[in-house]
Amino acid sequence: MIFGVDIGLIAGLFAVALAAGCVDAIAGGGGLLTLPALLLSGLDPVAAIATNKLQGSAGAVSSTLAFARRRLIHWPDAWKIAVSAGLASVAGALCVSLLPRPVLDAAVPILLVGIAIYFATAKRMSNEDATARVTPNLFALTWAPAVGFYDGVFGPGAGAFYMIGFVTLLGLGVVKGTAHTKLANAASNLGSLALFAVGGHVVWTIGLTMAVGAFLGAQIGSRLAIRLGARLIRPLLVTIACLMALRLLSDPANPLRRAFAGLFAGG
Repeated sequence: MIFGVDIGLIAGLFAVALAAGCVDAIAGGGGLLTLPALLLSGLDPVAAIATNKLQGSAGAVSSTLAFARRRLIHWPDAWKIAVSAGLASVAGALCVSLLPRPVLDAAVPILLVGIAIYFATAKRMSNEDATARVTPNLFALTWAPAVGFYDGVFGPGAGAFYMIGFVTLLGLGVVKGTAHTKLANAASNLGSLALFAVGGHVVWTIGLTMAVGAFLGAQIGSRLAIRLGARLIRPLLVTIACLMALRLLSDPANPLRRAFAGLFAGG
C-alpha cells in the first residue's frame, strides 16, 4: 500500500492513463478509458471527474509542448483562444447546476455523430491549411469560449468540437488543428481543474500518478500525430466521436435513448 492506495491499483491506473494520453493527443476521447477506470477503482462520480481532469490536464499540456516544439502552434493568435477557452470553462463549471443536463445528454450524441460524418466525408481533410472563414480574434470571442463553457459544464467531445472549429472556421490543416486543439483543451481542463481542486474533490495520489502516465502517453501520441498526420488523425477522430456518442447513449437515463425506446414500444 502507498498512502492507503493499493500498488496494483496505482499501476493499473497509470497504464490506463498512459494509453489514454496517447489516444487523447491524437484525437481526444481519452476519458473514455480513464473515467470508467476511476469509477471502477471505487471513486465517487465527483472525485472521479475531478481526478480525471488532473490527468487530462497533464496529457493536454504534454501534447501542447510536443506540438509547440515543432512550431505547429501560432502563438500570437493561439494564446487569446486558450485564455478565452480557459475562462469560459471556469464559468461553465460554476454554472453546471443551472443548465438543463437532459438537453446536453440528448444533443451531444447527435452532434458527435454529425462531426464523425463530417470528418469521414470532408474532402478538405488534409495537412494543408486553407482560407480561414473567420478571424482568430472572432474565433476567440465566439467558438472557443462556447466550447470552453461546454467543457466546464459537461465535457465529452470538447476536443472534437474544438477541432472542427479550427479546421472549418480557421482553415488549419489537420496536424495544426490538432496542435491548437490540445492547447485549448489544456486551458479549459486547467480552468475546471482549479475549481475541483479548491473544492477538495481531487484524489491527489491517484491523480498525480495518472498525470505522469498521461504526460508520457501524450508525448508518444503527439509524435505519431506529427509523423502520420491526417492518415492517422482523421480515422481516429471518426472512431472516437462515434464511441463517445455510443457511450453517452448507453446510459439508460439518456433522454434520447428513452425517446427511441418509447417510440418503438408505442409502435
